[in-house]
Amino acid sequence: MMREWMERVLLVLGWGAVVAAVIGIVLHLGDWRRQSMVLLASGAMWLMLGAVVGLVLLLVARGWRSAAAAGVVLTGVLWLVAPSYVPEARAADGPELVVLQSNLLFGQADPAAVVATVRDNDVDVFTVEELTVDAITGLRGAGLEDRLPHFYLEPAQSGGGGTGIYSRYPLRDTVKYDGFIMSNVSATMEHPQRGPISVFAFHPIPPTIDFAAWSAEMRRVDEILAATEGPAVVGADFNATQSHSAYRSLLDGAFASAADQTGDGILLTYPADRRWGPLIGIDYVLVAGGVAERVRTLTLPGTDHRAVLATVRMDR
Repeated sequence: MMREWMERVLLVLGWGAVVAAVIGIVLHLGDWRRQSMVLLASGAMWLMLGAVVGLVLLLVARGWRSAAAAGVVLTGVLWLVAPSYVPEARAADGPELVVLQSNLLFGQADPAAVVATVRDNDVDVFTVEELTVDAITGLRGAGLEDRLPHFYLEPAQSGGGGTGIYSRYPLRDTVKYDGFIMSNVSATMEHPQRGPISVFAFHPIPPTIDFAAWSAEMRRVDEILAATEGPAVVGADFNATQSHSAYRSLLDGAFASAADQTGDGILLTYPADRRWGPLIGIDYVLVAGGVAERVRTLTLPGTDHRAVLATVRMDR
């Protein structure tokens, strides 16, 4: 009698987990236009884990037909998620480029730690969001401009609106794009071996603050990237996860996610200043005309985002 009761409980729990996974799949696939649905989609990957939990529980409960249904749902989850964990087959044969992307949390990241990260990883390009005037002074004092002497900066006096690009190599054709609340910028880097490489630093407004603006700004990013020709790298805090169609649309053309290329999949980057975080990935390095060889996240004291470090091999 006890065993029968336990099996019933496991069946209920198993089906609950499977239903959660189905909801996650729907949230991931939907092209949502409502703020509530987009925010729910941020956690879609966690809900999809229910397919694994549900399958195990249903097998333990000996609910064979229910387990078969859970297996179908798990197959759908793997179809959506697994490609991000399969390294790209092709290789590039051009020069190496090390890209660091970081949100500084209103300029509060520890300047010495930032510069140590740049130095220890031999970074070539550093894209930075939430850059303030004081942060520039702190980074300069810590020696960042000795390591990366070329830069295009659009800082804010305070808050999160500032954005910048630091580079080992000369920058030209700098642009601050219209259509954004915060600064979103680009420059052309003159690489001594590869020649001109476009560098972008994007930071759309969070959808929690202004959903309509975030939606419009993500479409604007898509337009900018679609019009880009030649090799390029992007460092960004998109305030979007892989379960947001607004992010996935950026990858329809020449650009690919560095983490997808290396098979590292979903990089959790936010919030990084909580004992229970990070829970979602909203920080990215994108690549066009090259292949990422290594990607990882790094902790920088003072900021609520983990930085993304990518080693990219450009096409010749």
